[in-house]
Amino acid sequence: MSKARVYADVNIHRPREYWDYESLTVQWGDQDDSEVVRKIGRGKYSEVFEGINVNSNERYVIKILKPVKKKKALDYCHSQGIMHRDVKPHNVMIDHELRKLRLIDWGLAEFYHPAKEYNVCVASRYFKGPELLVDLQDYDYPLDMWRLGCMFAGMNLSSMAMTTKTSLSKLPSRKPWSRFVNADNQHLVSPEAVDFLDKLLRYDHQDRLTVKEAMVYLY
Repeated sequence: MSKARVYADVNIHRPREYWDYESLTVQWGDQDDSEVVRKIGRGKYSEVFEGINVNSNERYVIKILKPVKKKKALDYCHSQGIMHRDVKPHNVMIDHELRKLRLIDWGLAEFYHPAKEYNVCVASRYFKGPELLVDLQDYDYPLDMWRLGCMFAGMNLSSMAMTTKTSLSKLPSRKPWSRFVNADNQHLVSPEAVDFLDKLLRYDHQDRLTVKEAMVYLY
C-alpha cells in the first residue's frame, strides 16, 4: 500500500462534513442583495470584509482567498488534505502587472485518504504521472508534483515534449537530461535547474520532492 509522506492524516482528524462533499447541501444566498461595507481583517491566505444585506440590514462576514504563488498554493491545498490533480499551464492565471498568480480549475480536486483508491482517468494527457499509467489507484500528493515538474520542464526545456501515451508499454526509454539541452535553451538550463527538475520528475512518486522541500530548494 502506498501512503503519502506528508499530510497523510489531515482528513482523519477533520469532521466528516469537511471532506464528504457529496453529502453537502449548499444554502445559496441572493448576492444581488449584498454589499461590502468595509475591510475588517486579513490573514496569510485570505482577506475578511464586513457585508450587509441591503433589504434586511443583516450584517455578515465575507472571506476572500488571496492569490498565492503556485508552490505555496499547492502546499496549502495539500496541507488541507486536498490533491489538485490537474496542475497545468492552462490552469495557472498570472497577472503580470501585479505579479500575482492563481491556481484555478479545482474540478478534478479530491480529498486524500490513506489506502483509498482513486480514479486514474484524470489529468490532461501530456501531464499524466507514471502512477496513473500503471494504474496505481492509491496515489497521493506527488501526482501534483509530477505535473509541476512538467510545467517547469516546458519553461526551461521548450524543445522537450512531455508526451505520454495510454499505456506503460508505449512510454519512451529513459534519456539523460543533457539530451534536451540545445543552443536555444541552454541559457535557461543551469545545473541547479536540472537537478531540481530531476527531483520532481521521478518515476517513483515517493521519491519526488514535497512542496515544502521544493520551496526551500537551492534553485
